[in-house]
Amino acid sequence: MSDQLTHFDADGRAHMVSVGGKDITSRQATARGSVWLNKETFARITEGNVKKGDVLATAQIAGIMGAKRTPDLIPLCHPLLLTGVDIEYDIDGEACRIDIFATVRCNGKTGVEMEALTAVGVTALTIYDMCKAMQKDIRIGDIYLLEKMGGKSGHYKHTSSTLTD
Repeated sequence: MSDQLTHFDADGRAHMVSVGGKDITSRQATARGSVWLNKETFARITEGNVKKGDVLATAQIAGIMGAKRTPDLIPLCHPLLLTGVDIEYDIDGEACRIDIFATVRCNGKTGVEMEALTAVGVTALTIYDMCKAMQKDIRIGDIYLLEKMGGKSGHYKHTSSTLTD
């Protein structure tokens, strides 16, 4: 990895990095995050008994939209022509936790890590928004890049040793 700050020019001004000279390659990234709920809220979500509607379906659509709107939210991100966005859930009834997995794909000159991370964040925030009337202390966390493929830096896969407490 380079020690240089690529989003600043020689005069210290922010700029969007040029990707014009890079090759178009197939790129994919998967991010993960979690939402912790109390038992009552968790049960109402999984039973489909929330006043605002189907929480998981709505959050899934919001996450897809979030991936598509990443350059509008994160400064200096390149707009990308995404070829696919998938949002999946792992529902843990014992822990009252919803794990969110967002996989984003494109054929382009720069990666889709930010789109995958944004998709997870927007999905989690939508779950919160739809349930905040029932529970104020919903916890969102553990959002991180799980895996990325493609591009010059190649394949990365998260391992527990890459994070510190």
